Amino acid sequence: MTHVLKIHNLHVSVEGKEILRGVNLEMEYGQTHALMGPNGSGKSTLGLVIAGHPGYEVTQGTITLDGQDLLEMEADARARAGIFIAFQRPATIPGVKMADFLRHAATNVRRPDRKEGEELIPMREFRRELKDRMEQLKMDPEFARRYVNEGFSGGEMKRAEILQLAMLQPKFAILDETDSGLDADAVRLVSASIAEIGREKMGLLIITHHDKLLEHNPPQYTHVMLGGRIVETGGPELARELHASGYDRIRRSHPDADAANEQMLKVESSEPAAV
Repeated sequence: MTHVLKIHNLHVSVEGKEILRGVNLEMEYGQTHALMGPNGSGKSTLGLVIAGHPGYEVTQGTITLDGQDLLEMEADARARAGIFIAFQRPATIPGVKMADFLRHAATNVRRPDRKEGEELIPMREFRRELKDRMEQLKMDPEFARRYVNEGFSGGEMKRAEILQLAMLQPKFAILDETDSGLDADAVRLVSASIAEIGREKMGLLIITHHDKLLEHNPPQYTHVMLGGRIVETGGPELARELHASGYDRIRRSHPDADAANEQMLKVESSEPAAV
């Protein structure tokens, strides 16, 4: 069976202000989609709404995974159903070691019907898999003993997100500006790590301003958001054009969406934090 994530006519508001204005997007398992657009266009909002952030209000439209209504599910249920998001600004969890966090998360995702108190993935099996994944991603084993994101550099936070992705193996993963704040070498490393995990084994929605994260993960489809909706869709060549030339052509071609984008920038600071 081919897994399908489908978004239809999605409208989303925060504190009464409309952010998404009719988004349509369909992804299949094994596909890579790039989502690009200027600041304030709604890219991160779309990712957070798919994942189930409670700070946003869906006023119209649907999001389904294999026909299941995701909007009826809490964020944890969406994760168990196969949705993963790598945050632009990951949260710190003091006192919780990466290994413990990953063991609980992997157990709950792989055993969606598990009851509280039931056995986790056996420790020996989990340690072997974690060791293999960290070697695959060229990560120091000591990393697993550190508290989640506490004292991590920007690059370490992003690699921790990719390690979670590798361990959870979701049906669909949303990478929300995973390249944000990284230098060129770190971006290439993260890009290669995503490819190493096996992008054919999941659907990827890569939210980015640049094409470096796509270097090892060329998208079958590139979508451009402006003013809270997708205004153009193309192939990898569209991502290269946007990186080389920016969004001037897009803005000229879609003046109504551009005007809406300028309005959205004025209310961007009121959006909920990505936690």
